[in-house]
Amino acid sequence: MPDPTVVVLQGDQTGQELLGEALRTLAPAVIGFPITFQFFDLSLEKRRATRNQIVYQAAEALKRGVPRGLGLKAATITPEAADDVGSPNAILRQAIGAQVILRVGRRIPGVRPVGGVYAPIAIVRMAVDDAYNAREWRENVDGDEVAFRTEKISRRTCRAVAEFAFQYARKTHAKVFGGPKFTVSPIYEGLFKEELDRAAARYPDVRYEPQLIDATYALLLKTTGDAMVIPTLNRDGDCMSDLVLGLFGSIAGAESLVLALDDAYQVKTVMAEAPHGTAPTLFGKNVANPMAMILAGAALLTYFGDERADRASRALYEACLEAVYDGIATPDVGGHATTTEFTDEVIARTQKKLAVWNTLG
Repeated sequence: MPDPTVVVLQGDQTGQELLGEALRTLAPAVIGFPITFQFFDLSLEKRRATRNQIVYQAAEALKRGVPRGLGLKAATITPEAADDVGSPNAILRQAIGAQVILRVGRRIPGVRPVGGVYAPIAIVRMAVDDAYNAREWRENVDGDEVAFRTEKISRRTCRAVAEFAFQYARKTHAKVFGGPKFTVSPIYEGLFKEELDRAAARYPDVRYEPQLIDATYALLLKTTGDAMVIPTLNRDGDCMSDLVLGLFGSIAGAESLVLALDDAYQVKTVMAEAPHGTAPTLFGKNVANPMAMILAGAALLTYFGDERADRASRALYEACLEAVYDGIATPDVGGHATTTEFTDEVIARTQKKLAVWNTLG
């Protein structure tokens, strides 16, 4: 069996530094088996030099993955100027045919959450369309300036998000909670609600508690601790995931997965990343928290289709959270460890766990 191949999408500033830490945890001496890494330089300098051709090349490499494309991406800079290279994230999502973004908020030991949240909350968000890349323009109407925007969503994307949400809820024993504001937008947002209801019928064993998006925001502050999966439109999910990660007190314990599904709604391409940016104020100081990037690598392992990778994934997750529980953490979550010290601790704990598990069989 050939070594699995992971497309590594290099980035900028602290994003690139933390990618290096995550790659250290995926070394054969840590996880127990080799991975072949294929590197693409997605730094702002390289993207400008190639006019984004390097981004398209990386996307093509991701799509060629067998049995599925596997990618690990560092945070990158998106320049603000309209005539610059733009967002590599948007290009990658479009180029690989992504439909779903998964972000999971979870408690970090020693970090106080907001409200009553303590069980994981997963946001399953549309990766394309909706308010993003919508056509916009302004006109003068009756002496006033009026702004217009045309948005779109497709039934296929709605179905992919709904199907994945229920698949993930079944896997994690969670309930599907929330939904679009279809009462105000029965045609546009109603399309998404139709697919959620149909998915609920296909998964009768999964609890389904539909709510309007505004009620979902309010009820999250009163949650009693049920594990939840919240399917959303693209823009709603952008806002909701920021809120949910904030409810847990830090984005450090969350990873982000960008997923493309095949015609049977099974994952064919997955790109894992941290939900945070490039943190330029922390660049070069060895104090940034690598946990989200390490967890991104751990999450990616679960898509290898290999029992060894599944065991390594669990070991990495547990090692990260146990290290924080024992007070070995970076300053942002109340500790005094440097970036490299935290990674060293995660590596040592992961190796220990896997050695013990292998002994026990």
